[in-house]
Amino acid sequence: MPRDSAHERVVFCQDPDTGLRAIIAVHSTALGPALGGTRFYPYASEQDALTDVLRLSRGMTYKAAVAGVDLGGGKAVIIGNPNAIKTPTLLGAYGRFVESLGGTYVTAGDVGTNSDDLDIIAEETTHVVGKNTTAGGTGDSGPQTALGVFLSLRAAAESTWGSDDLTGKRVGVEGAGKVGYNLVALLREAGAEVIVSDSYAPALDRIVADFPGVTVGSDIIGADIDVYAPCAMGATLDASSVARLSASIVCGAANNQLLTPDVEAMLAARGIVWVPDYVANAGGLIQVEGELRGKDSAEVMATIAKIRSTVAGIFAIARAEGILLGAAADRLAEDRIAAAQN
Repeated sequence: MPRDSAHERVVFCQDPDTGLRAIIAVHSTALGPALGGTRFYPYASEQDALTDVLRLSRGMTYKAAVAGVDLGGGKAVIIGNPNAIKTPTLLGAYGRFVESLGGTYVTAGDVGTNSDDLDIIAEETTHVVGKNTTAGGTGDSGPQTALGVFLSLRAAAESTWGSDDLTGKRVGVEGAGKVGYNLVALLREAGAEVIVSDSYAPALDRIVADFPGVTVGSDIIGADIDVYAPCAMGATLDASSVARLSASIVCGAANNQLLTPDVEAMLAARGIVWVPDYVANAGGLIQVEGELRGKDSAEVMATIAKIRSTVAGIFAIARAEGILLGAAADRLAEDRIAAAQN
């Protein structure tokens, strides 16, 4: 988890006509416009939503910095159940709020939003990426996010086990959505055994239909696994869950996987390696940055491929200096941000 620092701007958005309640957080624009997805989620309270958007936007700053793209960190949350209140008029109202920030914040998809939603938002603002290809975008970023996680896991396996061969390794994937589904595909192709969980039954049905041999479970953290891959909501790792974890490696796409920063030390004390989430899940950000800058797919894929060497480098720094992987990754990000500010 990155160290705390002041946000540049936090905007509370309300539109009584549509029922929109949203928060846009711009953490840093030191490296470029603050890009980050819009999460549509039924938070229990506005305070919970604020806590989430502040953590997520800060993480985006570090994600972009380590990924080597010229973007700052931002994030937005829309409060409510997307299945109940999401409408084109609400999304349009949200798009107007994004437009009012003048390009300091660029939105994209996240939990509860998809490319179809972004096409609607784009009717009210030009500051949006991840649209459908028919609308001039690059589409769903889930496959590229999953690829970055997979490459990170390869690097972690090589450093931890001396080989990046995942044949026969048991990987617990928590979350079978846009990223989890694609990660399962890559893992199965690599010969891994996969156990997967999700609270949304249709997502599990799709996994079972498309990937025979995948096991469905309800308690991934407590399962007998070699790798824990959280790909749903964050904060699943705390003192209690760490004590139950049998995996040697934690590497997944969920943001803010550690409830508090000291959880990484708890993992390390049990001999468990944690690949910093904002490093592993940068593939989607790299994809939409390419859309924003007009890069071709070859250049985008080449940048995503570098995630593996970045993770390997973080392992090398941590090993050489006797520090945790999170501290090594944070240093890379902070050095790049500091260089841009000087």
